Amino acid sequence: MKTPKYLTIKEDLKKQILSGKYSSGDKFFSESELVEIYDASSITVIRAIKELVKEGYLVRFQGKGTFISRKRVNKLVRFTDKEIFSSDDDQVQVLSITKENNPQILQELNLSTSGQYYKIVRLRTADGVPYIYHHSYIPEQFILKPQQLSYYNSIYHRFRSDFSLNLNDMPSREINKICFPTPKEIADVLQISPEQPTVFQEKKTWLSLKKIVAEYVITYKRWDYYQIEIVND
Repeated sequence: MKTPKYLTIKEDLKKQILSGKYSSGDKFFSESELVEIYDASSITVIRAIKELVKEGYLVRFQGKGTFISRKRVNKLVRFTDKEIFSSDDDQVQVLSITKENNPQILQELNLSTSGQYYKIVRLRTADGVPYIYHHSYIPEQFILKPQQLSYYNSIYHRFRSDFSLNLNDMPSREINKICFPTPKEIADVLQISPEQPTVFQEKKTWLSLKKIVAEYVITYKRWDYYQIEIVND
């Protein structure tokens, strides 16, 4: 089956972009230039460009033209949470485990309106100073009959031990942003003033292929205990 011309043009332009010939922000070919280069119709060229814009390789600005995207396209970028303190007394305390069915959380967990989940609230401390506050939401199928609170000090360990599932190997999506001011109830737990910022983290982890949500977590971190390292390979 013959490859559509717009796809041939698209793939050729993508190779040029990825070759290092262009830098982020460089102005790209105009539509008329591409029509002449590839001896193609405007419709074909526009379709190829739209595909590259959709995939993040190009950006278009009305009246200005087409440019190489400033996004890190097809580059490996590693983000690492780094603890900027040293402590031999790092502890996790489970504050509560409750069974709930809040509609908003059920939606995040891809559960039906009649479904249920467990909310596990944990606090992490270093030398007695609280610096991470977790709210983990776990579908009831992944929680054995609730044991002592300390049984869930490490939720990832429970998944490995109780269900032979390694969440570190599962697909996940994580969003981090600065929360300022910090909600008073969160600030009180972390022993800071609401006028101090926190790092808000929202993370969802799925079981491979099945798209079953295994865990939805909302976390608040003290800003002065963390930094982010970004490595662009």
